[in-house]
Amino acid sequence: MATTLNAVGSKKGSILFAFILIKLAVSAGLFFAFGAKAMAFSEPEFQSAFQQFVAAPGSEEKAAEAFTALLKKEPAHPVLMAYAGAATTKLAGTTMFPWKKMSYAEDGMAMLDKALQLAQAADPGLLHKGTPLSLEVKFVAASTFLAVPGFMNRAERGSKLLNEVLVDGQFGKTASGFRGAVWMRAASLALQQKRSADARRFLESVIHSEAPQSTAAKAMLKEVA
Repeated sequence: MATTLNAVGSKKGSILFAFILIKLAVSAGLFFAFGAKAMAFSEPEFQSAFQQFVAAPGSEEKAAEAFTALLKKEPAHPVLMAYAGAATTKLAGTTMFPWKKMSYAEDGMAMLDKALQLAQAADPGLLHKGTPLSLEVKFVAASTFLAVPGFMNRAERGSKLLNEVLVDGQFGKTASGFRGAVWMRAASLALQQKRSADARRFLESVIHSEAPQSTAAKAMLKEVA
């Protein structure tokens, strides 16, 4: 069992790739904004936590602490809950103890489940710089679920959430950075599942839309059979 639990840490590269995609989406324009509603925290606070979240390995604890602190100010905030959950999941790669790996992973997954529930119940008009809150939360959850080990049985739901984002009627109206990140993650999953035609289609969508991930998409497209 210990060997299986260690897989949580061995997936660190996949998890990091998932969060790089999220970083590209946010750096391209999805900065934290909640319309005219007053927040108990500031955008600089969110950005500070986010930079820790997407930093090189070694910043996992700081990221988890930062988002946990923000979540205490807004405990029912779907996006904060999602990032806090994803950051907590990343902590699984920071310990050698199997029971701690599992604890971090399970706690993070539970927070992501809660974030999805909160997003579903939230006002559908709430946006992140033009991107519906629900789509952002689903993407963070999907990226994390698809990155954790298979024995946690989250891959199917991760794929479902990612597809829900792709087919959502509002997806085409979101920022190009967000669309590019989603297409890149979808292409990666398609390649993993040996669906070359789908992977090529997603990558070409990134390139044709001139999303910030276009250069990465062109390089990835060369590897598609």
